[in-house]
Amino acid sequence: MVTNTNVSDASMLVRSSHGSRVRAAAATLTCPVFRLLLCVFSGILLCAPVIAEDVQHPTLAVGSPAPDFCLPGVDGQAHCLKDYAASKVLVIAFICNHCPTSQLYETRIKQIAEDYKDKSVAVVAIEPNNPDAVLLNEMGYTDVGDSFEDMKTRAEYRHFNFPYLYDGETQKISTAYGPTATPHLFIFDSDRKLRYEGRLDNNMREPLVSKRDARDAIDALLAGKPVAVAKTPSVGCSTKWLYKEAGRREEIEEIAKKPVSVKPASADDLKALRKNSTGKLLLVDFWATWCGPCRAELPQFETMYRMYGHRAFDLVTVSINYPDEQAGVLKVLSNEHATSTNRILSSTDIYPQLAAFDPDWSAAVPYTLLIRPDGEVVYKRQGTVDPLQLKRLIVANLADDDYHGHQAYWKTSVETRNETKTETAK
Repeated sequence: MVTNTNVSDASMLVRSSHGSRVRAAAATLTCPVFRLLLCVFSGILLCAPVIAEDVQHPTLAVGSPAPDFCLPGVDGQAHCLKDYAASKVLVIAFICNHCPTSQLYETRIKQIAEDYKDKSVAVVAIEPNNPDAVLLNEMGYTDVGDSFEDMKTRAEYRHFNFPYLYDGETQKISTAYGPTATPHLFIFDSDRKLRYEGRLDNNMREPLVSKRDARDAIDALLAGKPVAVAKTPSVGCSTKWLYKEAGRREEIEEIAKKPVSVKPASADDLKALRKNSTGKLLLVDFWATWCGPCRAELPQFETMYRMYGHRAFDLVTVSINYPDEQAGVLKVLSNEHATSTNRILSSTDIYPQLAAFDPDWSAAVPYTLLIRPDGEVVYKRQGTVDPLQLKRLIVANLADDDYHGHQAYWKTSVETRNETKTETAK
C-alpha cells in the first residue's frame, strides 16, 4: 500500500543535496568525543548544527551563469539548457504537482509562456521534488503526487504550454539552482546570467496581485535594462529533498500503530449516513470481503482518507457482510490499516438496511458515493471507481480553508472537463 507521511518539516526552507544523509553521518563522526557523549546521554541531537549546515543548500546567486542541465520532459524528449540558446530570456520555474500554492500559479505561468512566446522568451518548468519525500497531509490539495508519471498526468490535465522536466530522482539540477520552495523562478539574460530569482508576483490570490515581479524582470531584460528588483522571497511548499524520505517511513509506522475497528450499522444509522449531517464532505464505500473488486480498491480509499482526512473530509466504509462475519471483515480492514470509520450491517435481513440508505440501489457492490455536507450526491458509482476522477471531485468539492481560491480553481477545471466530455459525446 502506497502512502505518504504526516511529519512536519523542521523548517520550510531546510534544503539538502542528494548525498546529505551519508555526509551527515560522516559529520557526526567528526564531532568531539564529549559532544557525542552528550548526544547519547541527553537524547538531544547536539550535533544538529553540523548536520543542518550540511543539508542547507544555497540558492543560485544573482549574476551567476545558468547551471547546465539535460532532463527528461513529459513530452518524452530530453531538454537541455543549450536547446534554448536562441531565446533572449530564459525563465526556469521550479514547480510541482502537490503544492496548492504552485497549483494556483499554474495558470499564471501558462499566461507568461503565451504572452512572451513571440518575444524570444523561453519558459521551462522543472519539478524538483523526490516523490517519496512528499508527506501525505501535504497531498490534501491535489489529485496526484510528484512522480514523473504524475507530472505527465498534470501537464495533460492542465494543458501546460511549456516544457515540464523531472529532476526528482537525483535532484542534481535542483541542487545547483537551490529553489527554496515551489514555485520559485530563475530568470536569465541572453548571456545566461541570472538576473532575477524569487516569486512570480506578490500574492498567490490573483485578484490581490499588485506587483508582477517576474514580468517586470522579463520586460527589463527585453528592453536591455537592468532588473530593478533582482531578488524577492518566494512563498510556497518547501522543496522535498531526498532526506525527507525518513519522515515518510515514520508515518507508515505510526499508521500501523493506530487501532482499526468496525461497528454495526442499523437502518437508521444508514439513513443518517445518507443525509450527511457531519458538516464534512463524505466518501461512502459499500463493500464485502467476498467481493474481489471491493478489496482491490479498498487501499485506494484509505489513501484518500490519509490525503484529505485532515481537512473537512471523512471516509466511511460499510461492509454488507452478515453480522457473524465481523471477524473476517475486521481482519481485512486491519490488513489495510483502515483507520477510517468502518461499519457492518447489523442484521442478516440486509435488503431493508440497504434500501434505507438508497432505495434505488440494486444492492450490488462495490457501491461508492461522494456526498456534500448539504446531502447533495456529487459522485455515485456502482462498480469500481476511477481514483483520479474521484480525487479531482474531492478537491473540487472541499471548501477553501488555508488556500482561498483553490476550490474554485479545481471546480472550474472539473466542470470544464465534464462539459468537454458532454460535447464530445454529442
